[in-house]
Amino acid sequence: MEIEKIRELVSKMTLEEKAGLCSGKDFWHTKAVERLGIPSVMVSDGPHGLRKQDDKADHLGVNESIKAVCMPAACATAASFDRELVKTVGEAIGKSCQHEKLCVVLGPAVNIKRSPLCGRNFEYFSEDPYLAGEIAAAYINGVQSQNVGTSIKHFAANSQEHRRLSSSSNVDERTLREIYFPAFETAVKKARPWTVMCSYNRVNGTYASENRWLLTEVLRDCWGFDGYVMSDWGAVSDRVEGIKAGLDLEMPSSGGINDRRIVEAVRSGRLDEKLVDLAAERILNISFRYLENAKPETPWDKEADHLLSASVAEECMVLLKNNGLLPLSKGDDIAFIGEFAEKPRFQGGGSSHINCFKTTSALEAAKGLKITYARGYSVSEDKADESMIAEAVNAAKKAKVAVVFAGLPDSYESEGYDRRNMKMPECQNRLIEAVAAANPNTVVVLHNGSPIEMPWLDKVPAVLEAYLGGQAVGIATVRILFGDANPSGHLAETFPKRLEDNPSYLFYGGEGNEADYREGIFVGYRYYDKKDAEVLFPFGHGLSYTEFEVSDLRLSSGEISDTDTLCVTAKVKNVGKRAGKAVLQLYVGDRKSSMIRPVRELKGFEKVYLEPSQEKTVEFTLDKRAFAFWSVEIGDWLVETGDFTVEVGLSSRDIRASGEVRVNSTAKIKRHYTADSTIGDILSDPNVAGRLKAAMAKLRRGEKPKASDEASEAITDEMDSAMENYMPLRGMMQFSGGAVTDGDIDEIVKILNK
Repeated sequence: MEIEKIRELVSKMTLEEKAGLCSGKDFWHTKAVERLGIPSVMVSDGPHGLRKQDDKADHLGVNESIKAVCMPAACATAASFDRELVKTVGEAIGKSCQHEKLCVVLGPAVNIKRSPLCGRNFEYFSEDPYLAGEIAAAYINGVQSQNVGTSIKHFAANSQEHRRLSSSSNVDERTLREIYFPAFETAVKKARPWTVMCSYNRVNGTYASENRWLLTEVLRDCWGFDGYVMSDWGAVSDRVEGIKAGLDLEMPSSGGINDRRIVEAVRSGRLDEKLVDLAAERILNISFRYLENAKPETPWDKEADHLLSASVAEECMVLLKNNGLLPLSKGDDIAFIGEFAEKPRFQGGGSSHINCFKTTSALEAAKGLKITYARGYSVSEDKADESMIAEAVNAAKKAKVAVVFAGLPDSYESEGYDRRNMKMPECQNRLIEAVAAANPNTVVVLHNGSPIEMPWLDKVPAVLEAYLGGQAVGIATVRILFGDANPSGHLAETFPKRLEDNPSYLFYGGEGNEADYREGIFVGYRYYDKKDAEVLFPFGHGLSYTEFEVSDLRLSSGEISDTDTLCVTAKVKNVGKRAGKAVLQLYVGDRKSSMIRPVRELKGFEKVYLEPSQEKTVEFTLDKRAFAFWSVEIGDWLVETGDFTVEVGLSSRDIRASGEVRVNSTAKIKRHYTADSTIGDILSDPNVAGRLKAAMAKLRRGEKPKASDEASEAITDEMDSAMENYMPLRGMMQFSGGAVTDGDIDEIVKILNK
């Protein structure tokens, strides 16, 4: 419907009707205005499938939802490093939404993985904002290609479940702009999501649901978002302030309470009715965008989506370690050990939990092969069962290879609370140790949504990270284990050796309702690489059954302006004996900056399929943002003139080729100088350095006395230079022997600020 017609509809609505439209009808529907022919539309939880519930259902899923298909969770799909694959997932989910008459699916979730402890990390893509933004945009484009909306969430700085409804994420602006905003920004600009969901938490003291800077100044004015903003379920604190800030739709229904508050605020003059009109207009624009393109006759082939889920999971699994044991031979006697082999954990708990129409375990997928099974442990108990371990050990001894299926139970990671540590259940660690001692050919397959400690890592020759791989995870796992598919996933997050190594360890969760993000921009590999800290597995890591060689890195220029783009090409070759997919990652690092910056930051990636001996050239394009940091001083992205490294590799710690480019800044920054400004800072400003040198040359400073031998020993040239560099202008009076007066300093300041 054209915007003029929507505005005409809004003009015919009463204040009560407009206020009512700004709140849900129930848990999942918007309100209808029957007298004007405005119908209700339905939204549904996602994002890796549909959790469509009836009108009486609740947000966290006590009541049953429809039978649906569970695709791999975000923790897995991000590890695919494959935009087209994720878009395909989005298209499938969009078609299921059309079939089920859904206007908006609630997702994707793009919050940054600040700590391995966040209970909802399985729903989030990455610790890296570039990767999270690119994958989110692909998913949104896929869903919305079916004329169904998405609601990217949770905006913003929502990286913990602990006290999520009341805590304040206290984050400096540079960190927000460089780490916690870019995934949203990329998705908004590249994919134009129909809606954005604000988070529960406060951001620097103000609830996200009533934070005008977030919802209007950044989201709309800066990034150009043109859909509507909805609240997370129950995230509204002050509904009137929310309308003022740009929160259009409150979910779920407040039972009319907040509708009346909006009406009262307008009538008392505390709220401009035009803001209510605008919110109603935005909501109707999205509702009619769906209604005019609704296709409830769209078929939903769940069996086909089940197989799609399996093929997607194949692309996401990360081979963490392999000494050549994998892939396995189908003719060998293999022991499958661990309850997850029979009942895999393939999704997380909470609002994203899908009521699957079917699941396929690894044990079921391996039917027809020479497999024996031992349960090994009970998911419902942490305590080791000695009889189960004995049975598993016996099975391992009789087999050529033992495969232990392990990971985290549902109770260890879920929406609503954070993890206490990075440990697996002790019964599973005990089992792996015992099986590995009984059979040196032991493979561990992991089902988890976030990093874990691996005390047994040195005792097993192969580890496959399956993450939460969706309802067909068993099919994908067996195909990877036996070589029908070649693993090509790469970690979208760092696996630290210990929780204590994580940069947020000392203050994650906060004190009371205050959660200070003191690590700033140094999240994930940005911290580990800067500190040169040893990790269990680095960001971007992933092995294959073949080998890749990277060569011939070329830059389109050795020197560019920050208004130019830089073309980067590199060749990647499959030098092994199997076809496989390489994930080429491009990183950029600032060699020297006035700001503390990471060693390298991901600025490009491509997944490339290669037959044995095949070679392809991969091309990347870098623009200003690839080299810039957020300058609080100018309130914009800034590139400082200098040299930058451009690196290409297979992880942040596996750099295969590098080059260098000089980038010249076109920014004209006018700084204000005072007598307290240091000489070094002034000389580093190319716009005024010459003025200071000229002014100092004119001063009558007298002849500098010759230093005695004793003084030369005490005051080195390096010390003398450093003291002058850090000296405020006013210091020249004290150290010039009276040759420089306060009038001279005032004159210099005037010249600098001219």
